[in-house]
Amino acid sequence: MQFKAVLFDLDGTLLDTLGDLANSMNGVLERRGLPQHEKERYKLFVGDGMEVLVRRALPENHREEQLVHDCLLAMREEYSVRWRETTRPYAGIPELLDALGRGRLRMAILSNKPDDFTREMVAELLAPWRFDAVMGARPEVPKKPDPTMAVAIARDLGVSPDRILYLGDSGTDMRTAVSAGMLPVGALWGFRDAAELEANGARALISRPMEVLEFL
Repeated sequence: MQFKAVLFDLDGTLLDTLGDLANSMNGVLERRGLPQHEKERYKLFVGDGMEVLVRRALPENHREEQLVHDCLLAMREEYSVRWRETTRPYAGIPELLDALGRGRLRMAILSNKPDDFTREMVAELLAPWRFDAVMGARPEVPKKPDPTMAVAIARDLGVSPDRILYLGDSGTDMRTAVSAGMLPVGALWGFRDAAELEANGARALISRPMEVLEFL
């Protein structure tokens, strides 16, 4: 199969955002006198949108809707100030994006991070590279693993889904790719492990970003 485009997840795939997400949410919890979490614990909290992150970070007996709502607003405010502190592209990502650009492959990003944060981060941290579509979570569209937006991106690119390689780091990403008819490739440098990726349909696992080129 000759692939014509690569669709990327953002957090845990292109950008290492874990530290800033953890510090922001822990700041919200600290101000409310609630238990905080180790950074590594946040690998299991992220991936399904900011509201789900907030729910998972709150104690099970403190997840009433008003508190979730208030903490979500506080998290958005905290993260808007702190997301630049440690977030950077993973090692090897700039080289991969350079190579894909030279090969004239179309590139796009689909994230469950709120759309405003997604676009801002891509504009600032991935500015040297052209992405034909950048989409984050918006209230009017379903989040991953629903394939609606992945299929919409394929349509906008003018590329058949079976000619798109989907690179992500979570089971959510793999299910999205499978449902959209794309090739699901799991990034082992991200937030979830090989077992989760394989259990959710990964057709291949890679340890370094440049290994994507072996499929192209």
